[in-house]
Amino acid sequence: MHPAPRRRPRRTLVAAILLGAASALAATACGPSPADAKPAGPFGELTGSQIVDKAFAATRSAKSLTVDIDLRSPGEPVKGYLALDDRGTCAGTLTMDTADTAELVKADDENVYLRFDEAFLREQVKDEDPETQEATLDALRGRWMKSPVSDPDAKDMLALCDLKELLGDFETGASGIVKGAETTVGGQRALALTEPGEGGASSTVYVATEGTPYVLRIVTKGGEEPGTITFSKYGRPVGAKVPAAKDVVATD
Repeated sequence: MHPAPRRRPRRTLVAAILLGAASALAATACGPSPADAKPAGPFGELTGSQIVDKAFAATRSAKSLTVDIDLRSPGEPVKGYLALDDRGTCAGTLTMDTADTAELVKADDENVYLRFDEAFLREQVKDEDPETQEATLDALRGRWMKSPVSDPDAKDMLALCDLKELLGDFETGASGIVKGAETTVGGQRALALTEPGEGGASSTVYVATEGTPYVLRIVTKGGEEPGTITFSKYGRPVGAKVPAAKDVVATD
């Protein structure tokens, strides 16, 4: 067994992703409550609220998809790209503060794997003595940390691989969501639905108008967590693969 960072960065990393995603999603479920507009167009006479509810229900039931996260919080910007399916398979890359990057793989129901870049590792061991810092870097540089899915420290990390939990903070029945114009997101026709928030903030959900009404993008402007979350590659295989044994360090 090789040394690992004493203050494991998993919980902080995952909490930032989930908090940012939840903020964007929850923004569509609060704010003023005027009657929803009902113009003609895609989805007929459904209200903005009904369309958004329908879209998130469809997205939660997807067999697989990818999530591209770009949150521009002044204090801690986060970018991420995750592919996940309804069996909990997951793979992706997460970057915090524009430099600290972690890769995540969960290819089966037994183990999860994380690999951190050197900037991330150095940040985690900066308070250790020089000998411990170098030992940790030598052991983990370019290698994957392996943990069983039963590891309590993996709980928050595994939440990223659960689509229903990732979307769990969205509340149905919001009012004040206004239908906008039709546009294109990633080559797919979409309807924009916007709700004004407090202090000039707003969130716009783009819903596919052809085929299954999946959520294609959420754009949040203003507020504490501005940014964009894009959903794509619905129904495509995740492609998560267990890293080669020679590149893995067990942490259990």
